[in-house]
Amino acid sequence: MDRITVGLEGRPYDVLIGQGLLAQAGEMLAPYARGGRLLIVTDTQVGQHVLPQFAASLQQAGIGYAAHLLPSGEGAKSWPELERLVDWLLSEHVERSDHIVALGGGVVGDITGFAAHIVKRGCHFVQVPTTLLSQVDSSVGGKTAINSAAGKNLVGAFHQPSLVLIDPDVLDTLPRRELGAGYAEVAKYGLIDAPDFFDWCETNIDAFMAGDPDARRHAIARSVEAKARIVAADEKELTGTRALLNLGHTFGHALEAETGYSDKLLHGEGVAAGMALAFRYSVRRGHCPTSDAERVSAHLEKGGLPTSLSAAHVDTSGEKLVEHMLHDKKKSGGTLPFLLANGIGKTFLAKDVDLSDVAAFLNEERSR
Repeated sequence: MDRITVGLEGRPYDVLIGQGLLAQAGEMLAPYARGGRLLIVTDTQVGQHVLPQFAASLQQAGIGYAAHLLPSGEGAKSWPELERLVDWLLSEHVERSDHIVALGGGVVGDITGFAAHIVKRGCHFVQVPTTLLSQVDSSVGGKTAINSAAGKNLVGAFHQPSLVLIDPDVLDTLPRRELGAGYAEVAKYGLIDAPDFFDWCETNIDAFMAGDPDARRHAIARSVEAKARIVAADEKELTGTRALLNLGHTFGHALEAETGYSDKLLHGEGVAAGMALAFRYSVRRGHCPTSDAERVSAHLEKGGLPTSLSAAHVDTSGEKLVEHMLHDKKKSGGTLPFLLANGIGKTFLAKDVDLSDVAAFLNEERSR
């Protein structure tokens, strides 16, 4: 088992990674079960495929539980579902010392963490991520949120988990498309500042996708180590270091908004297309070699991911996509910073981007 510590001053927490960890969840979570009981939040899909094994582990450790099921999908990150979740927690007599368990993907983790932050002015929570995207990204770092009519993740808070349990074996239950969507976030860590890891990804993507346990464990551990390091250095994006984790997200969130935050374009697919666009836009601005942008797109496409507007099912004007970007929560002082690249592993934050030029670039991209 790998143990990676997110080293926040005065409140560090561990991320545990290991095959078969789900079967040991009861033993791991016993110290967090007040009165021998846990409150679990999951969704209908995870509730069917993963909750039974998780619950059996709790029962073996003598831990009782109550579970709340959210609908599957991005639509669960909404005001009505947040209200329903908070009402359920209160009906179960949740206390501030309790640890609420988020068992599921990024949607479950986001809304559960936000509910834990606001109910009774703050409860604890534990992340047990069941998708690749949540294992390597959203379960670590404390960003919690729901969506609103204005855009994605615009209502939320920083609320760090007390513990993260990651079992790579649960990835075997994922559809191939979901696995690919999560892989975009794995590749992202190499593109930010670890070209050696991107080299590893290029060499090992076939083994990873085929289910090789060593490849999967290495990819997850390397990704979590990278995120833990960045979060510890800049927990709330005050210095700009943590902003590097948003590579591909400004373009990607605009694509998600245009497709209605639906299954038409999964979040990880939006990030993949967004990263490819960010690298091509970096070429346009003279920052990045064309060969690096082509290499990024080729690798993501090998993972079955979209790297163009058409592949992301978007055929709208650059001006409309830029309108979506204007709701981005990273906007400050009327300007919107962009994550661009001087090459693979050389991501930087650009604060001088002309949005009219971005719109022109996206209009040109429509013909790809």
